[in-house]
Amino acid sequence: MDLQLANRAAISPAPLAAASKPHAVRGREQRRFPRVVLLAIAVVAVLAAAGPHQVRAQLWQRAWRPEQRTLDVRDPQGLPPTPLPVSEPGTVRRPGDQAVVQQLSLDAAIQMSLARSQVVRLLTGVNATTSGRTIFDVAVANTAIDEEQAKFDPRLTVGNKWLKVDRPGEFLVGTPQVVDTFHTDSYEFGMGLKKLVSTGGEAALDVTTNPTRSGRYGFDNDPMVPQLVQSATPTVALGFTQPLLAGAGIATNLASVVLARIETERSYFQLKDSVQELVRGTIEAYWQLVFARTDLWARQQQVEQAQVAVRFTEARVRAQISNAAELAQARLTLANFRATLIGAEANVLQREAALRNLLGLPPSDGSVLVPVTPPIREPFEPDWLRLIEMAERQRPDLVELKLILEADEQSLLLAQNQALPKLDAVGTYRWNGIEGVLSDGTTFQSGPGQFTEWDLGINFSVPLGLRQARASTRRRELIIARDRMNLQQGLHAAVHSLALNVRAIDQAYEQFLAYQEAREAARLNLEQQLAQYRSDRVIFLNVLQAITDWGNTISAEANALLQFNTQLANLERQSGAILETHGVTFLEERFASVSPIGRWHSGAYYPRSLPPTPNSERYPAGDAPAEQSFDLRPPPTLRAR
Repeated sequence: MDLQLANRAAISPAPLAAASKPHAVRGREQRRFPRVVLLAIAVVAVLAAAGPHQVRAQLWQRAWRPEQRTLDVRDPQGLPPTPLPVSEPGTVRRPGDQAVVQQLSLDAAIQMSLARSQVVRLLTGVNATTSGRTIFDVAVANTAIDEEQAKFDPRLTVGNKWLKVDRPGEFLVGTPQVVDTFHTDSYEFGMGLKKLVSTGGEAALDVTTNPTRSGRYGFDNDPMVPQLVQSATPTVALGFTQPLLAGAGIATNLASVVLARIETERSYFQLKDSVQELVRGTIEAYWQLVFARTDLWARQQQVEQAQVAVRFTEARVRAQISNAAELAQARLTLANFRATLIGAEANVLQREAALRNLLGLPPSDGSVLVPVTPPIREPFEPDWLRLIEMAERQRPDLVELKLILEADEQSLLLAQNQALPKLDAVGTYRWNGIEGVLSDGTTFQSGPGQFTEWDLGINFSVPLGLRQARASTRRRELIIARDRMNLQQGLHAAVHSLALNVRAIDQAYEQFLAYQEAREAARLNLEQQLAQYRSDRVIFLNVLQAITDWGNTISAEANALLQFNTQLANLERQSGAILETHGVTFLEERFASVSPIGRWHSGAYYPRSLPPTPNSERYPAGDAPAEQSFDLRPPPTLRAR
């Protein structure tokens, strides 16, 4: 071929003129300055003429991101502000503006806490903290199901590539050598469609073609030299790969989807567990506020009694009936009662603040919450066997342990499958074609299905000993054994918690009955001590002790009854039925998001959140404050003569 090119170059005068010098360049005679170099020079010139150093630095940072060599922390003042409550919380010294009395029933309190449970809050002493659970968690976990199922969706890939190639070559034309250029213009197109099936197999369809145009510079005017050649080799291939051991089976390939569904269920029961604790905490905070208000009334009565006693003793001292020791004792008792009263006032503020926190209210809004639901006084007879069965079936923590055990079984299934050797059956059927234009203008094209090929095979591989797979299987078996024991321990702990609640309920109710008798006895004792003191038959210390005992028995009676009501809510919580007994369920809220055909089309609807529904009416509400249910009557007092 080199000899033919040399002879043809000798016939044409233009190539001979160009070949008068050794290593002459044919075709593209002029060398152009590279455009990349010109662009770089222009950029440098712009940066140099940009002005001050700060401007050049900004342009440099925008054009090229430098290394981060300093700590860049923004001023918090520049962050967007958040709306703040303007009411100042009340204190013992500054009660604040609480002129508005807001009567609140227990059912209304539970309803308010559920309505504001976007972030579930839990009662912790005299405060409420977030549980870390939100009504959006279940919907967030639910998206993992589609993420796992997406691996079974068909995947389409399309590739386009344009190529232009100029490759220089040396050719002998007479004595000197000539540098000529072969150029090729080509286009490569490839399209593939793959689909993973639930058995573990993968089907693939591939279509490729590469139209090409090629020629040489410097001989375009010579009719004896081929000018252009066009060709294309389309190919269609259909293949399928099916695992026969490792990776095979519907249960194995759907295990990740099952695990995602189990995780969604776990998220649901975790949310339900937090909402159960929210309802229980709301009930406890409500009764604690009732107790704090009852205790405050008792301490106020003690202070009033002590004040009357001090005035009475002062009058007796002036009349030289009592001595200074009795007066000092009365004043000391009054000071102690006042200190106790301050603590009771602070406790009311703290308990109301804790209830406000659970209800999603600000610390202060110009109103005072007044509970109006009286506590339950009827005795409770538990059905022990029914409580245990209910706890085993409905407690969210036990249900979650069961779900964890199911997830362990799916993981064991995967581990056992991966412990098998890898044996895959593969097959491909391909249709090949060719078409093009010869240098003399002749076209050619292969017929459909004229050139076909196929292949079948079986691939086998196995790590000798399967040590890693066997260790993974052994670990999963041990995890299942461990989680089974955790489930047994969870049920064991739940039974003991129920037993503790049953004993606490019985103890609180019996103490309530005992403190009722103690209260009546303390009132009678106070009346007798006052009468005896007026007759100078007992010392004044007996009167002060009687006043103290009377106030303490009122507080103890209220505390025992309200502990009885709180333990009833705790029993419902421990049995896992507190939401069902209050008529609370979960309502799925949906929202529109990106649809399967993209954002330019109307969105499809998906789960958004899972808020709890309002509770049903269960606790009858009264018209008076709840503490009045304890028959709060002022005791008899000393009268100054």
